[in-house]
Amino acid sequence: MSDLKPSPRRTTKSKSSPAVPAKAVAKAVRLRSPKPVDRATMIEIFRRLKEANPEPKGELDYTNPYTLLVAVALSAQATDVGVNKATKELFRVADAPQKMLTLGEEGLRQHIRTLNFFNTKAKNVIAMSKRLVEEFGGEVPNSVEILETLPGVGRKTASVVVNIAYGDPRIAVDTHIFRVANRLPLVVTKTPLETQVALEKLIPKEYLLHAHHWLILHGRYICKARRPECWRCPVNDLCRYPDKTIP
Repeated sequence: MSDLKPSPRRTTKSKSSPAVPAKAVAKAVRLRSPKPVDRATMIEIFRRLKEANPEPKGELDYTNPYTLLVAVALSAQATDVGVNKATKELFRVADAPQKMLTLGEEGLRQHIRTLNFFNTKAKNVIAMSKRLVEEFGGEVPNSVEILETLPGVGRKTASVVVNIAYGDPRIAVDTHIFRVANRLPLVVTKTPLETQVALEKLIPKEYLLHAHHWLILHGRYICKARRPECWRCPVNDLCRYPDKTIP
């Protein structure tokens, strides 16, 4: 073992970098991790979102609860535009579970091969359709819990379906909604499920039915991930996001 000892370090004070006051550090932390907005502010946020878009609609094409379920299931890791292109011809020949089974897995693959993971999605849609025929008379259940038992259907898909098809006030949290909700912030959460539970509890009832669409469209076209377009945001003055963009 070496007997050499390291030389003691010399400490010098920087003349150009004075210490940052503790209060300033604490303030910066608070700005980065703010508390959720209060109820009055939340109400005003949704009032403005409603004023800007009174009757928000999703961007997936469908004709009934079943085609909505299929479209949402296919939209995982895909754009709504891409899904609509794939389902345009598909839904002309298979707009019900039994028709989808008649088309078969190979036939379905041919229609959706432009989508990511089309092989897995085809298997799930066929298996899901079989369950609907055998256990539910070809109808789509109006229950998140039951829908989640179907192949390829998770919490987000189930929540979208019952919200749009049956008017059940649910918040299906995707990446856009998670981002917007935590930027404003309506909530301060770490997971989509935690976000959904919190939003469904906190959003005023009169806004809850359409809240999913308002938030997702806001995140998709204004409150974008890399460069939010804050200069045209209707709730800019209510938002606490510290890194707002100015054109």
